[in-house]
Amino acid sequence: MRLMVEFTTEPFELDSFPDHAKAARRVVDEAGLAVSVGPFGTSAEGDAEQTLAAVTRLLRETLDAGATRISVQVSVLDDDNQTPEGVGTQ
Repeated sequence: MRLMVEFTTEPFELDSFPDHAKAARRVVDEAGLAVSVGPFGTSAEGDAEQTLAAVTRLLRETLDAGATRISVQVSVLDDDNQTPEGVGTQ
């Protein structure tokens, strides 16, 4: 099974990348997940065990780096087209 995790960390800083955001990006990169950075958050995908382990580490390390809120959404990817289950299917 493949999973996609979407996450944001707060507080937001407009002038620079806060330490908690750097920690989150480092975790998903080191986990070997496919990462996509968007204007409202970051998404990463990989196999279930790899992704779930990265989420646990991401939560711990971003909190340690000063995050006051972390929003996380995990979706199961459809094996055929790699989109979250139920999205774009009829």
